[in-house]
Amino acid sequence: MAEIKTLSSKVVYQNKWMKVREDAIQRASGAEGIYGLVDKPDFAIILPIDGQRIHLVQQYRYSFGKRYWEAPQGAWEDRPDIAPEELALAELQQETGLRAGQLIHVGKQHLAYGFCTQSYHIFIAKEFAHGERDLDEEEEDLISQWFDLADFERMIINGEILDASTVNAYGLAKLKGMLA
Repeated sequence: MAEIKTLSSKVVYQNKWMKVREDAIQRASGAEGIYGLVDKPDFAIILPIDGQRIHLVQQYRYSFGKRYWEAPQGAWEDRPDIAPEELALAELQQETGLRAGQLIHVGKQHLAYGFCTQSYHIFIAKEFAHGERDLDEEEEDLISQWFDLADFERMIINGEILDASTVNAYGLAKLKGMLA
């Protein structure tokens, strides 16, 4: 089993959402190199399901210069140790105004373990009460809407939903038989 040893580590960039570090490494063969990593706190992604409907949010994604539909999701950088269930319930309410009476943990996945330390917990939310949204400054343009599951699946197939975490979360829940 090949292991990689960290020789040193330095932060090369940091803001309130992420830290980028460069590690000097040594491979099992003795060869040395560098490895760049993005450190971000874990996030929760929520599939709000009501019968044959799913609730999605749409917002502008600066990195691609477009608006995209996706499942409600988020991290709390100021509370990186928050319990995933608490985070999921809070993010759902914050982005959609929905308060879930039932929360089911689907699983945990790594976002992009080739260069990023972030993982995410996937939840299905059910049994909703409606309340007010509490959007962050970065979410001021967020739109929230219900979709039929058949339309949602069509949006995935047609490439209208490009958020890999949303597609993965739904696919894992469906493969586990948790959407019936």
